Amino acid sequence: MKNKTWKVGFALLALAATPAFAETEVGQFSLDGMVVPVGCDSCCGDSCCGDPCCGDPCCGDPCCGDPCCGDACGCGCGVGGGGLLSGIGNGALEGFSLSSLLGFESLDIGGWTQFGYHDQLTPLATATNDGASFNNVPKNLNLQQQWFYIGKEADGSNGLGLGFRADFIYGTDAQKTQSFGNKPTTFDNDPAWDHGEYGWAIPQLYGEIAVDDFSVKIGHFFTLVGYEVIGAPGNFFYSHALTMFNSEPFTHTGVLSTYSGFESLTLYGGWTLGWDTGFDNLNSGNSAIGGFAVNLGDSVTMTYINTYGNFGMRDGGQDDSYSHSIVFDVSLTDSVNYVFQSDMVGIDPIADNGAMVNNNDQFSINQYLFYTYNDIVKFGTRMEWWKSDGTSNYELTSGVNVKLLGNLIMRPEFRKDWNPSTGFDQDMFGCDMILTY
Repeated sequence: MKNKTWKVGFALLALAATPAFAETEVGQFSLDGMVVPVGCDSCCGDSCCGDPCCGDPCCGDPCCGDPCCGDACGCGCGVGGGGLLSGIGNGALEGFSLSSLLGFESLDIGGWTQFGYHDQLTPLATATNDGASFNNVPKNLNLQQQWFYIGKEADGSNGLGLGFRADFIYGTDAQKTQSFGNKPTTFDNDPAWDHGEYGWAIPQLYGEIAVDDFSVKIGHFFTLVGYEVIGAPGNFFYSHALTMFNSEPFTHTGVLSTYSGFESLTLYGGWTLGWDTGFDNLNSGNSAIGGFAVNLGDSVTMTYINTYGNFGMRDGGQDDSYSHSIVFDVSLTDSVNYVFQSDMVGIDPIADNGAMVNNNDQFSINQYLFYTYNDIVKFGTRMEWWKSDGTSNYELTSGVNVKLLGNLIMRPEFRKDWNPSTGFDQDMFGCDMILTY
């Protein structure tokens, strides 16, 4: 799980490219900003469309998903630049939305389907341990994430607002996102939820209260720690950094508050049952989580998040464990984006009959460079140095994101991992496709 151990370090470099992602919440990024608006100039000529076709609903950005944009309108639904393949067919796939299909416009309902292939095990993964790392089922076309979510935003702009969120995942990634900080057989940390390389998980299940600029989540929610996230559409790369899997929690259960009333500063604070827990914990986990995100000018955002206390399963039940993640997100130009991340985990060794059995101090430096070539193609490179137990691991990944449709993306990549101390040296090719709806 996330209990591998490594120590202090340093790394540099990042070449080539990707989108300027639209930020959703700390440590999470959305590809929605990559969607190209569909132009309606050819749709709304007087000779083309009658009154029912060419009203505002037809000529706005969402032109080619509305009933008014049929063949009689001349709109060519799906042709207007929604992606590389948007001119093929009638665009039904691109306009697909779970919320509209189910008729629950007041709720946020959606998800995605991710299929992927990679030709090697991710470092530290094992074929016999499904929870050892992401991408641990090589040389197969895998359903990695079949994801569904339902929720409602807590809007406190007019007083008290109530909301909720529930996420469900099936696939080869599910076993890595279960609440393995729980006691066995509680919540989704149960062998009954797994079958072979596949499984189920509930990574989020919480209620939310908001008043003005203050909001509170209560329940089971994603961590704020780090840059990469579990949900595939929130990352540029198909594979994950070693830091993300080994030095960061995925989820917490507890209370998390957010205050965004300052002009350029957002504050976070809360209490959790340790790392990776779901309405239960191991070793009496009891820890704080907090930090801030601040805009340092128009082009630089800094995020600092820490956890402190008893991490439960992760630290063996100690009371003085500490971790932090610092992320600088810098827009160098309109097309070039640079990200610097440094994580640290400090956990005291546990003595067992005189032998140290749990020394988990770790340190890492990750750098990302993204370049947006156009609205369809983005390039990116990640350079990572991750150190634990006096041993340094290095990883360099380069890839491209190709938007086939407005909601269909392909992410081929080449990754190289090496460890000078052990002589480990591995090249890996991977590629996935994600359909969001």
